[in-house]
Amino acid sequence: MQIFGVDIGGSGIKGAPVDLDKGDLAQERHKVLTPHPATPDTVADGVKEVLDHFGWTGPVGVTFPGVVTDDSVVRTAANVDAAWVDTDARALLGERLGGLPVTVVNDADAAGVAEMELGAGRGRRGTVVLLTFGTGIGSAVFSDGVLVPNTELGHLELKGHDAEKRASSKAKEDEDLSWERWARRVQRYLAHVEMLLSPELFVIGGGVSRKAHKFLPHIEDIRATIVPAELQNNAGIVGAAMRAAQRR
Repeated sequence: MQIFGVDIGGSGIKGAPVDLDKGDLAQERHKVLTPHPATPDTVADGVKEVLDHFGWTGPVGVTFPGVVTDDSVVRTAANVDAAWVDTDARALLGERLGGLPVTVVNDADAAGVAEMELGAGRGRRGTVVLLTFGTGIGSAVFSDGVLVPNTELGHLELKGHDAEKRASSKAKEDEDLSWERWARRVQRYLAHVEMLLSPELFVIGGGVSRKAHKFLPHIEDIRATIVPAELQNNAGIVGAAMRAAQRR
C-alpha cells in the first residue's frame, strides 16, 4: 500500500509516495523551498506543488514543525509564520489539495514513529528520545514504545536561549561552527535532556544524521546510547505516511 508523505520544514517542503509494506520511499522525493514568509496559504501552495509533481490523488500525511493537537489545530509555530497558530491545518490542506484526506502530525513525532517502527529505535523499550537537528530542534519521546506527543524539547533553555538557537544545525551554519565546536553545544544540550528524562537511547535525526561520523565521536559523558537515525532525513516523510495509514 502506498500513501503520500510530506515533511514541512523551516527551509524546505519535501515529499514522496511511501511504500508502507517496505517502509521506504516508493519514488525519489521532491523538494521545494519553504516560502518566506511561511504563512498558511504559501506553505499550503508548496505542499500542493510537491503533490502535483507526482500527480498524487490519494491519502496524504503531512508533518508540521510545531505543536499539533489531535484535531489538527496548530498551537505553536516557532520556525514558520505566526499566522499558523490556531489554524486548522487539516482543513486548510484538505481544501487546497482538492478534498484529499489529510492527516497532520508534529514533524519530530512523525520521524520518531518511523524510527521506532522501522529504524534505530526498533524493538527498544524504556525511554527513547529522538531529536531532529535542522532549522530548529524537534523532539519525540517514547516510553516503552508509546509516543508522548508534542514535547518540543528544542525550546528548553540552554545558556539563556532556546536550545535550538544554540545547538540546531542552522546555528552551526549561521555561526560557521566546526563540527567539533558544534558537537560540544549538542553535548551540553543532550546532558540537559538526559538530566530531565534519563533515556536509554538518543536517536539523532534531521539532515545532519547522514554526517553523524563528523560529530558523534566528539560527544562525551552522556550515559545514554547515541545513534543516528537509520531513515535519516526521510524519517518524517515515512512517519507522516504511517500516521495517515493508522488514521484511515
